[in-house]
Amino acid sequence: MVKLISWNVNGIRAVWKKGFVDFVKAENPDVLCIQEIKAHPDQVDQKLSEYEHHFWNSAERPGYSGTAIFSKIKPLSIRYNFGEEQNHKEEGRIITLEFDDYYLVNVYTPNSGRGLTRLGYREEWDKLFLNYVQKLEKKKPVVICGDLNVAHTEIDLANPKSNYNKTAGYTQVEIDGIQRLMDAGYVDSFREFVKEKGHYTFWSQMFNARARNVGWRIDYFVVSEKLRTRMKRAFILSQVMGSDHCPVGLEMK
Repeated sequence: MVKLISWNVNGIRAVWKKGFVDFVKAENPDVLCIQEIKAHPDQVDQKLSEYEHHFWNSAERPGYSGTAIFSKIKPLSIRYNFGEEQNHKEEGRIITLEFDDYYLVNVYTPNSGRGLTRLGYREEWDKLFLNYVQKLEKKKPVVICGDLNVAHTEIDLANPKSNYNKTAGYTQVEIDGIQRLMDAGYVDSFREFVKEKGHYTFWSQMFNARARNVGWRIDYFVVSEKLRTRMKRAFILSQVMGSDHCPVGLEMK
């Protein structure tokens, strides 16, 4: 059994002061993928000593974006961003690890922005990302995890009607983007196990949203159909604090 956890930490230096190490020790994943690290490795004094393999993809702009992976399992290969293609590399949004029988892609999908100012950029990104994972899939099945910055269906956010086509994360363009991924042979692991609404991974820091559970489910493990029978459990750790997102996880045999 392998245990994978993904978490948008909204700043690794901040979350480290909010019980991050205790959380990692308690959950003890084999691989931990984090997004929105907002730091370079040399800005983080502490280390997760039980994780031998560390991979960082920091944004060029200080205090912004970025991804990292901490793994107990040595990968066969590592790729950053879209691999050989040089598109979108300055924001540090993708790390891909190759293991024996699958690829693990840690991604921090671009937010479409307040006023949807980056929706065009996001639409281009979604197409590039789908093309990227389809190329990987030709070699080995793919597990995608991270903050995908979209609520897939109306049960994945508390207020679908008031946000539809008005708020980043729930426009038809973004919904179409994740749907194309599903149509290409991927499954939303959480929805394989849990069908009801009310399960979220992100809450605004305004209006006491988290206490009221007025949230969005925008953090995922999206898994190749070829690995469907290997999924044993998908979960949301909504009680874990420290960020405006909570961790999500997947166990596979």
